[in-house]
Amino acid sequence: MPALSDDELLQDSPFTRLVGERLRRIRQQKQWSLSDVEAQSDSEFKASVLGAYERGERAISVPRLERLARFYGVSIDQLLPRDSQRDDDGGTVADGAPRKLRIDVAKLSTMAGQHFEMLERFLRMIQVQRQDFNGKVITVRAHDTRAIAVMLDVPVDSVGDKLGELGLLFVPPAA
Repeated sequence: MPALSDDELLQDSPFTRLVGERLRRIRQQKQWSLSDVEAQSDSEFKASVLGAYERGERAISVPRLERLARFYGVSIDQLLPRDSQRDDDGGTVADGAPRKLRIDVAKLSTMAGQHFEMLERFLRMIQVQRQDFNGKVITVRAHDTRAIAVMLDVPVDSVGDKLGELGLLFVPPAA
């Protein structure tokens, strides 16, 4: 029986599939198509090959992963799948209200004042932890609102109202 190559062994690996999903997610957060990546990388990353990586049909080497991370402007660990054991803190609070608030980080970055700068730094830290590279809107979870309450000097249950007053709650554009 012939020995399998590394590519053949890795092709069906769940980890290879997870890496591919992560690669796709970051590319999509940057709002780039596969063709955009190929064009902007001067064909270093061919659309067909990158697509095969993203579908988990082909394993990416570590040196190539490093070059792709540099191209995307992220650290190499951000291209790797996250620990599936992490708590997502989804759902609703006891009264049925949503546990999450969507904050317009782009608008926040235009506001002056120490508490706005502190809030922006806090939200950027959350984005890095979540490996969320959209940069325009962040959804904060129930446990994040306690820290935000301190920064805005309001009770925890008033954080949403205060963010609304400040115009920082994200409102999706009308369709």
